[in-house]
Amino acid sequence: MRFLLKRREQPWKSLVFVFFIFFLVWLLLQILAPLMLPPGSVPDLSGSAGLSDNEQAIQNISIPWNIVYTAGDRLCHQKLERSFIVNGNQMPFCSRCIGIFAGSTLGIGLMLFFRLPLDEKFLFFILIGIAPLAVDGIGQLFGLWESTNVIRVLTGLLAGGLTGIAIGAIIDEIKDMLAEKKKEKRS
Repeated sequence: MRFLLKRREQPWKSLVFVFFIFFLVWLLLQILAPLMLPPGSVPDLSGSAGLSDNEQAIQNISIPWNIVYTAGDRLCHQKLERSFIVNGNQMPFCSRCIGIFAGSTLGIGLMLFFRLPLDEKFLFFILIGIAPLAVDGIGQLFGLWESTNVIRVLTGLLAGGLTGIAIGAIIDEIKDMLAEKKKEKRS
């Protein structure tokens, strides 16, 4: 895969840098949220993804932590047994989601320094990287096994990392296409 990577010059001048900062801040907010609240103030948020089923528990949390917990309430099941407890508080997202966000941040961070072409090999790596997460998640869904938080984080990190790399590669591809169109118009 090394032969596919091209070194990026001046990574801070890239649009990928903006995405990296966004993902890094979002990840830090998730990690800091349970630490910034009094111990035991967020004990159990178990619910369903796609629903706001913890509004009562979240409404009195101060900004920005209530924003992070509200996002977790709407986007994640937040099952207590599938989440980490930090400072006596449940984290705003489950362990797999934390792994996905951390992996995405690392993947986009990698793309600050490298460029990767979008091609069939790239698609193959993405599919292979997402497969462990899919197998583990589907196995749990159908009751074939119960995964551990460590496995959830690891599969999330892998899938998230490849997603972050894909986001960086897509940004570069769009930027190159727009530059090419701009070049054609000048000709």
